[in-house]
Amino acid sequence: MFDQRTGKTWPLLIGGEARPALSGRVFQTLNPATGAHLADVAEAGIADVDLAVASARQAFEEIWGPMRAADRGALLLRFAEVIRQHSEELTQLESLDSGKPVSAIRRQDLPAVIDTLIYYAGWADKITGTVTPARPDALTYTVREPLGVVGAIIPWNFPLMIGMWKIAPALACGCTVVLKPAEITPLTAIRLGELALEAGLPPGVLNVVPGFGKVAGQAIVDHPDIDKVTFTGSPVVGRQILQGAAGNLKRVTLELGGKSANIIFPDADIDAAVRAAGSGIFFNTGQVCSAGSRILVHESIHDEVAGKLAARAKSMRLGNPQEAGTSMGPVVSEVQMNRILTYIEIGRAEGAQLITGGARHGDQGYFIEPTVFANVRHEMRISQEEIFGPVAAVVPFKDDDDALRLANGTVYSLAAGVWTADMTRAHRFTRRLKAGTVWVNTYGPTDIRLPWGGARDSGFGREHGEEAIDNFTEPKVVWINTGPA
Repeated sequence: MFDQRTGKTWPLLIGGEARPALSGRVFQTLNPATGAHLADVAEAGIADVDLAVASARQAFEEIWGPMRAADRGALLLRFAEVIRQHSEELTQLESLDSGKPVSAIRRQDLPAVIDTLIYYAGWADKITGTVTPARPDALTYTVREPLGVVGAIIPWNFPLMIGMWKIAPALACGCTVVLKPAEITPLTAIRLGELALEAGLPPGVLNVVPGFGKVAGQAIVDHPDIDKVTFTGSPVVGRQILQGAAGNLKRVTLELGGKSANIIFPDADIDAAVRAAGSGIFFNTGQVCSAGSRILVHESIHDEVAGKLAARAKSMRLGNPQEAGTSMGPVVSEVQMNRILTYIEIGRAEGAQLITGGARHGDQGYFIEPTVFANVRHEMRISQEEIFGPVAAVVPFKDDDDALRLANGTVYSLAAGVWTADMTRAHRFTRRLKAGTVWVNTYGPTDIRLPWGGARDSGFGREHGEEAIDNFTEPKVVWINTGPA
């Protein structure tokens, strides 16, 4: 499919139609592995978003909302099957657009996309209410109704997977969606919209408006006929979305940043902890909101852990993400590469001990060496600020209380990990750590059946599981007078 579009502009998808932007404007997306031009994409403006919202509203009112819930679920299952049939195409496209290794997409992203659709397809006809015997002279019960039109704004680090985290539950609940992908990774979102139509989803149910956040994204946030915004991205943009959503008091779910602590005690399986710590910070080149970027290590094993982590970093194979043997690809853009390199220089200047990495890899594309800093102090910027790159900060701690103080000592609270053989300590830490997810003797696994989210600068609300159904529905009370008891 991608090869067939050489020299062509990737379109907006509005009301089931592929169309150019009304302005005629296009933008470029680049291949992060080479820096070369990959594709031209139609650039949605305010007027295009207006059309997409009108299409989504009509589809919600006339087709998708009134549709039998089981039929919606059947269409979502069909959507999952069509994605499965096109999984290799989507894998290659995601890799070209984002720089993600194809091996990682095949292992995690695509299976998660399909699993998410299947899971929420099963929810479609199981969204129930309750009967509450409030009074003897009335039948009182609740129903859960779809919110309406959802604006979904997704990031560039997991375009397919996080996009489906929002699309699937919204559609299962009976909502319709206006999807804005990140401007640097728009291609798989457009392709998902096409495959949804191929699967039989009615026109207007899923609209895709690639464009820039300050225009298309802001238009979604400001639009008075959008009932809900679900956003994954930075805390800075999250705050802007909250301000914009005040216009019509639309509901908002925010999944934002992280500076997660991965805590290793001397009684842990050190080799297993180091393997997981390496995956926790170097997977997807560290471009993960829950990356274990702060590795808190008891001072008695600090040097051992830092040395073994550095050895793992040096053993990683950087290169063409299209090759199956590549373990780490480029970061997503030149802007992101330069931002990460700036943080590495900040770490040096602050006095952290750089023990491996710390530089750009090669002169083509946006590759950065997996980097490990040791003896990092808690107050350093590389320990406090989200770098969103393959940069590990190994921070020594003295005892349990010190570890908790350090772990909870940032503005983020998305995730944390604890490595110990002492289950009493493990339970104590799971209670006291400020994190939406705490992993014990592992790091990083997620499942669509379990809620996901954080607090503070990590956002609010939860995605995944039954909690996501609450994101896209609202309760209605029905009170029927039955006469004297």
